[in-house]
Amino acid sequence: MAKTPPLDVWVAVDSYLGDLLAPTDAQLDAALAANRAADLPAIDVSRLQGKFLQVLVQMLQPRRVLEIGLLGGYSTIWMARALPQGGRITSLEYVPRHAEIARRNLENAGVLDRVDICIGAALDTLPTLAGPFDLIFIDADKENNPGYLDWAVKLSRPGTVIVVDNVVRDGHIVDPKNSDPDVKGTRTMFERMAAEPRLSATVVQNVGNKGYDGFAMAVVR
Repeated sequence: MAKTPPLDVWVAVDSYLGDLLAPTDAQLDAALAANRAADLPAIDVSRLQGKFLQVLVQMLQPRRVLEIGLLGGYSTIWMARALPQGGRITSLEYVPRHAEIARRNLENAGVLDRVDICIGAALDTLPTLAGPFDLIFIDADKENNPGYLDWAVKLSRPGTVIVVDNVVRDGHIVDPKNSDPDVKGTRTMFERMAAEPRLSATVVQNVGNKGYDGFAMAVVR
């Protein structure tokens, strides 16, 4: 069995590929700087992950995107830039201060006119939305992933793609005795995903400057 490379190799590969395939720019850098200055949690997607979301939007050409978890809007910028003409993102954020910082970041990036921001607990906001959405990105508190998945299916149509971030949790999801609410919520989400006949799903594990994690991806039948 091949020896697992150390973390510094993962980070170096992430930087190398990011520089080649997902180069940053002034607006993206400004968003990250604003998030750091405001002491937002340092949980933004990486450059390569942001580019992954952007490529998904370019492939799917969704008219309507739902994002559960806005934070400072970094991932939103990546996706909004690739929207087809007339496409929109509805982004849900629990913390009003985070939403205000994101609003400024989106405006600075020139994409605020493509994003509708809803403030409040997502499980309270989701029942007020009208579907269907073409692409749904779930990246909020992991404890509530089961509920977010349920609503994603309700607000979908055949062909809708659902992506969930941070689903490997440094490998802790394999431990059924792990009491971390985020791990428990993610395990329950996977159980529902596997049992839902309308979903065909898989997971792409990833390593890099954010450590060891992964995306769950599902398409609605």
